[in-house]
Amino acid sequence: MQYDQSWMGYGIVGGVQAGLIAAAAGLLLFFVFHWLGRRNGWGYGPQIGWSFLLATALTASGDLWNLFYFNYGRLQSLQLLRVKLAEVHDPDHIGLRVLCELLGVTAGIYVGWALCSGDWRRRFGGRR
Repeated sequence: MQYDQSWMGYGIVGGVQAGLIAAAAGLLLFFVFHWLGRRNGWGYGPQIGWSFLLATALTASGDLWNLFYFNYGRLQSLQLLRVKLAEVHDPDHIGLRVLCELLGVTAGIYVGWALCSGDWRRRFGGRR
């Protein structure tokens, strides 16, 4: 699903903004699937897997599709290429934005898992 990216920055700034959106989506979806998992007796594997799949589909699928299309799609004319590139926000750094989105989803799910697993003080508190 492609969301409106016209307000986002360019380059690393846009990548970090996309990564933060993806991290928030991953965190919220992990909380939802953790709640469903507790009610249905799931382990952490299905919770993490479904959270990652849905968060990636919601936040990174548009950029992933554009990245795939520009690398493997048949663009028969220069005019078609110009039209397709005009539809994409910051086509020069689309790979960086996809990387940041995937890392953001992973980080959001990790934070959710660490908070829900119960021993977050040991994980984040350091050694004493």
